[in-house]
Amino acid sequence: MELFTHLWAGLQNLLGIKPVLVVTAGVIVGILGGAMPGVSPSMAVAILLPFTFGMSPTMGMVMLCAIYLASNYGGSITAVMINTPGTPSAVVTAFDGYPLAKNGRPGYGLGVSLVASVWGGFVGIIILILFSAPLAKVALKFWPAEYFSLALMGLSTVSSMAGKRWVESLMAVLLGLLLNTIGLDHVNGVNRFTFDILNLFDGFSFVPALIGLFALSEVFQNVEENDYSAYKTVTDKVSVWPSVREYLSLKWSILRSGVLGTLIGIFPGAGGTIASFIAYDVEKRLSKHPEQFGQGALEGVAAAEASNSSSVGGALVPLLTLGIPGSASTAVLIGALMIHELRPGPELFTKHPDLVYTLFSSLFMANVVLYLLGTWGSRIWIKVTQVPKTVLYPMIFAFSIVGSFAVRSSVFDVGVCLGFGIVGWMLKKYHYPLSPIVLGLVLGALIETNLQMTLVMGGPALLFTRPLSATLLAITAVLLVWPVIVELREK
Repeated sequence: MELFTHLWAGLQNLLGIKPVLVVTAGVIVGILGGAMPGVSPSMAVAILLPFTFGMSPTMGMVMLCAIYLASNYGGSITAVMINTPGTPSAVVTAFDGYPLAKNGRPGYGLGVSLVASVWGGFVGIIILILFSAPLAKVALKFWPAEYFSLALMGLSTVSSMAGKRWVESLMAVLLGLLLNTIGLDHVNGVNRFTFDILNLFDGFSFVPALIGLFALSEVFQNVEENDYSAYKTVTDKVSVWPSVREYLSLKWSILRSGVLGTLIGIFPGAGGTIASFIAYDVEKRLSKHPEQFGQGALEGVAAAEASNSSSVGGALVPLLTLGIPGSASTAVLIGALMIHELRPGPELFTKHPDLVYTLFSSLFMANVVLYLLGTWGSRIWIKVTQVPKTVLYPMIFAFSIVGSFAVRSSVFDVGVCLGFGIVGWMLKKYHYPLSPIVLGLVLGALIETNLQMTLVMGGPALLFTRPLSATLLAITAVLLVWPVIVELREK
């Protein structure tokens, strides 16, 4: 009962023109930041951090959290419309969102991504409010052995992405893991495959590689095929949106993915990208028509968006209860709290409950504003399908170059984007999937670092003697073997 009293008091702090404008401004900046290739959620939060100096600590945190929440949805806009994920977690949204747009159903991709983001966000916020303290205690029990096993479980999702082309998918994920070894070793500092090129000491920057693999490879492929035709049946179906019944049919997918995204988001370093891959894999395995995934399955879009939006609530759990950043964005939020002379952790709930519960209430408000702005804005985003491809492709190319340069103001990153674009284009020619490469890039460093730390702490036996790690490894083994069992049954 005390919880609801605090929430009601927090909501009352938001009843006014100024708080509503602060939340709305945060949501608008978050959507735009997420939609721009090269501007990650953490970058959007960091860019706006100086603007909160003149605000009260409460309003400053409300604005930054609204940006963080909305930017996860913003990445889906460009992922659906032009196959250019605005954020790393939106890569999974593009798997089914872009095929929907190409097949003349962009409204379905945008509609499902918005509704799933909003409801997934609500799931994450509710879990954050009700279970912050106990979930934070669970997260503290994770050793490097558990992180290694969790990352390995994420890597096992490649088995379901592969379908019939499991050899190509395996080679693609190995390529991603191999590319991740370039640069300094994360534990020992050993120099690997850099060829004395200074820019390679940190490895390949993830965002330029992502933009090249998905956006530029698509442009190169269509230019090679001389394909400048409009999207199929776009003029007839541009205004078609999912019905209420179709939204309701996705309720369990959104709920499952929302819970999964929140739980994965709680563990520092895991984040929305891993959550999206795992949630997508779970939905594909549970689906009655898995063959439709990758071709425009609504469940695929819903799973990706619900999980990455709910991971925001999860990432805030260790931040607010323990003072531990669960993601890059929450690391910036910790800086914002310290700037306002506030110490994140258990004391925050006892000394500044008004800030905490106002923040919780503002997340609900930000989600509502996100839905309203997303519904209105979708009518504008969808106009992209009416742009002639002779104009659209040069625009995508230009945005890709600018977005790659914006990450670190590095011309080398522009070269990385172009190089990965050419690699992606060549792999597409020979029917190699690109998503396993991203999976290898995302999880490679996490797997390697935590394995090395586990070996230093107690050897490989730790992976099997720690109950949680052993359980995750057992689940991974089942996920890897299950497709083989299914294929043998069919034979």
